[in-house]
Amino acid sequence: MIYFDTAATSYHKPPQTASAVYNALLGTGSSGRGEHGASLDASRLLFSLRKEVSDFFNLQNPLNVVFTSNSTESLNIAIQGLLKPGDHCISSKLEHNSVLRPLYYMEKQGVEATFLDDDNFEEHIKKNTKAVVFQHASNVTGNVRDIKRIGEICKKHNLLFILDAAQSAGLIPIDMKENNISVLCASGHKGLLAPQGTGIICLAPGVFPEPLKYGGSGVESFSKDMPKALPERLEAGTLNAHGLAGLKASLEYIKETGQENILNQANNLAEIFYQGIKDIPGIKFYGDYNSNLRIPIISFNIRDIFAGDIADELFERFAIAVRAGAHCAPGVHEYFGTTKQGIVRFSFSHFNTEDEVLEGIRAVRILEEEYR
Repeated sequence: MIYFDTAATSYHKPPQTASAVYNALLGTGSSGRGEHGASLDASRLLFSLRKEVSDFFNLQNPLNVVFTSNSTESLNIAIQGLLKPGDHCISSKLEHNSVLRPLYYMEKQGVEATFLDDDNFEEHIKKNTKAVVFQHASNVTGNVRDIKRIGEICKKHNLLFILDAAQSAGLIPIDMKENNISVLCASGHKGLLAPQGTGIICLAPGVFPEPLKYGGSGVESFSKDMPKALPERLEAGTLNAHGLAGLKASLEYIKETGQENILNQANNLAEIFYQGIKDIPGIKFYGDYNSNLRIPIISFNIRDIFAGDIADELFERFAIAVRAGAHCAPGVHEYFGTTKQGIVRFSFSHFNTEDEVLEGIRAVRILEEEYR
């Protein structure tokens, strides 16, 4: 199988990631749930990982790194935990459903939300505006937002900046302090090359959401409320220490390899693919392919053919795995007029090869000729 669906989940993992998960399965207990060796090993592992995540995003406080199951849970903690009835929040219509649906839910709780067609939000700030929520990179088009500019505006108006870094974390260096990011949310299983079921939420100093979940924390067991201190306040239940061991190994691999190298290698492959199909008459592309900074995604359609049919043909005939459909981003499809057709998405990894890309080009050419 040729795998071009990294934006959904990274299929290719560093070898040390699998080894770390295996070793954790053999010898790691529950963090904070005992004084024996297996429990203490888990606690040491998780604290070490908090330090690495904090350094990776320049958060500067490991205790403000909270582990979750994915970026969706992280975004729900941020959005539901920080916004209250009467608050106003600004986002865009082009976000992933992991942003949109929590905001729709909060509208029912009395939060006012404004959804823009772009990220030019300053003129929409009101007296009761508390936060903005934007994705860093689009999972459909590969376009990347200018988070430095967004952060500067948020700092000027004393707003919380909640960043959905699901697609960018691990590919594009993110400095929370420099970009005035209040909350960074990410999944482990995409650009961070970690197992599924791992996620992070990084909180800037003074940012303190209410818990999304309530339950055991390993400390303050006689309290009727969750602990007051981070990270335990937001980590109800047993953490996925086995998966997080994989995240730790993946972070070490990314730091050793270099985010810039990883992104450049993947983008070079995406560019080869784009150049190989861009002159085919029946191809229509979605996104800005002249931008200086992109993530390695090429999205297109072949004539008026249903995107799901193209994806099926690619896999059944050429063993090429891609994503087709709505990509959990309804506003993007409303913008492009593809709500019925969907979009075919190729998303590349630096683990892919040029030969695989050339086979992808060949397959698309064959399909377009047959549908012509």
